[in-house]
Amino acid sequence: MPETLQPFLHDLELVFRAPTQAWSERDGQIRPGAPGRATGASVCGVMHSDVRVLSEALLEVDGREPEPAGSWCDDDGRLVAVGLPRNIDGPGADPTTRVLRARRVEAGLVEEEIELSCATEGAVTAVVSVSLAADLAPMEIVKSGHATVPALATPTEAGLVWGAGEVRVEVEAAGAVVDLSDPARPVLRWTLTASPGEPARASWRLAAEDAAAVVVGAPGPAPAAWREPRRRDPRPVADVRLARFLDQSLRDLDGLRMTLPALSGREFLAAGAPWFFTLFGRDSLWAARFLLPLGTELAEGTLAVLASFQGAAHDVESQEEPGKIMHELRRAALTLHDENISLPPIYYGTVDATPLWLCVLHDAWRAGLHVDAVELLLPHAERALAWVAAGVRDGYLTYLDTSGHGLANQGWKDSGDAVQFRDGRLAAGPISLCEVQAYAYEALVGGASLLEAFGRPGSASLGTAPAQLRDAAAALAERFRADFWLTDSLGPYVAIALDGEGVPVDTVTSNMGHLLGTGLLSGTEEALVARRLVDPELDSGYGLRTLATSSAGYWPLKYHGGSVWAHDTAIAIRGLAASGHAPEAGQLAEGLLRAAESFGYRMPELHAGDPAAGPGTVSRALPYPSACRPQAWSAASAVVVADVLGELA
Repeated sequence: MPETLQPFLHDLELVFRAPTQAWSERDGQIRPGAPGRATGASVCGVMHSDVRVLSEALLEVDGREPEPAGSWCDDDGRLVAVGLPRNIDGPGADPTTRVLRARRVEAGLVEEEIELSCATEGAVTAVVSVSLAADLAPMEIVKSGHATVPALATPTEAGLVWGAGEVRVEVEAAGAVVDLSDPARPVLRWTLTASPGEPARASWRLAAEDAAAVVVGAPGPAPAAWREPRRRDPRPVADVRLARFLDQSLRDLDGLRMTLPALSGREFLAAGAPWFFTLFGRDSLWAARFLLPLGTELAEGTLAVLASFQGAAHDVESQEEPGKIMHELRRAALTLHDENISLPPIYYGTVDATPLWLCVLHDAWRAGLHVDAVELLLPHAERALAWVAAGVRDGYLTYLDTSGHGLANQGWKDSGDAVQFRDGRLAAGPISLCEVQAYAYEALVGGASLLEAFGRPGSASLGTAPAQLRDAAAALAERFRADFWLTDSLGPYVAIALDGEGVPVDTVTSNMGHLLGTGLLSGTEEALVARRLVDPELDSGYGLRTLATSSAGYWPLKYHGGSVWAHDTAIAIRGLAASGHAPEAGQLAEGLLRAAESFGYRMPELHAGDPAAGPGTVSRALPYPSACRPQAWSAASAVVVADVLGELA
């Protein structure tokens, strides 16, 4: 067994507003470890700007933890946890005292209220304490499961403070005695007296600052404009699951809104909590694209923010290239020693973000993005088109990590074993993914339309004149038709990729669903893909498996090798609807609704690929325990489902 394991979070509670998130056990306790599990590591804590600024907040009443009685998130987004301190109860079997803690999170701020109440004959006096610790660990250390050491707190007039480098964390606790006898584990103590009908209350607050933050929360507490979607039909949604899925998802997406310190008017969505609370190229683009039925504001902000980082030079370490759209933005370099990965703070190791950026710009323009906003982005579009056109000139968009310590796979399935043959062999690069060619085709055709509509001739020398772009797209489609199609016992299908020798990688995967509606395939070919997507080897009944059950590498809990990703299924649903395959779109939409119900309608990043029917049936979707939840593009899949089912304006 490895010495460190990534901590699980599927059974934890979360309160958040970007860039701050508070993870706890279901009883509200922020424990420093996970007793009884294979790893003692825990993700519990308050994270701010990719740093865990609080690693413990353990509440006790007269020296003992209350027995958990239940918890929920209220309409204000607070976590409310109820505990029963049996050690101070009156006589008899009935619990006669209760402690309630309510936790609220805003950007850079956590507030907690504690209430002690009783139903005893007389007053109850107890010492309520909260033990704190702050390890100030960077997110990659938390995610890796490595042990951490608490930092030492120092006193202030109002409470206490921790600090390290650019990070400063202050705790205030009105009326509390602050015990700093152990500065690594300070304790807040209140002596509270509650009487029947007269609860006693205490509170504390944490404020966190990070001078090195590269992303910040969207300004103002007001919900985003797209939080209240208009519907075509004024009657209530027929399927209550859809209404709950959409409501929870829009709440989560509102909490994921972020911006840059230098571009505060331009919003985008953080990829997901807790691991990816920052800007990601493809993730933020797909989420914005899914939300276009609700308005163009988020797409405009996402496009502008990514354009501000558009590549201008060639750099092996960052994988930057002129015209290329970035992959991820971090406050510091990301180093994962166990995986031999070291990424600079701005990393461009993605093959799909650039064509996707162009696709979202085209779609936003068609959805009503103001012409002035489009014109500001067109110079970036021309540079992106030049990058795509150069990549597909007589070939395909491919990727290969040339740094030696970057991502080996640079499509959306970016784990090391994501691209494998049916017998389990890993494909060697350079890799040409099937869905990336579809994005490229759509980007070239859409880019030509944009340039023509705005009277821009493009560059003949760079291959970006509109006629050249359309010719390149047509040639790409013909090459693809000759190189990517395979046949097995169930009929024709599209290979996930070509390897470095041009050999089709013959696994059956969900990737082919991304081709639908892009224009790359003929109507006949789209029908073949549609039929294959809903076959039980891919359709689990809870969404599309990333890898078909017919492959040697299949396992329902493998990250990209049999699990289900909601956004991946939503892309297929969107493409099925666009290409005229409504029954298949409806079948997959029903699967996502079934999965959403399993997770309380907060759709995780991914879940297990176990079947909803047939051999090995499970009665509800099972979690992938370390998946982000919420994840922006997973939450945004609710908008796709609602739109396909005719529930949005």
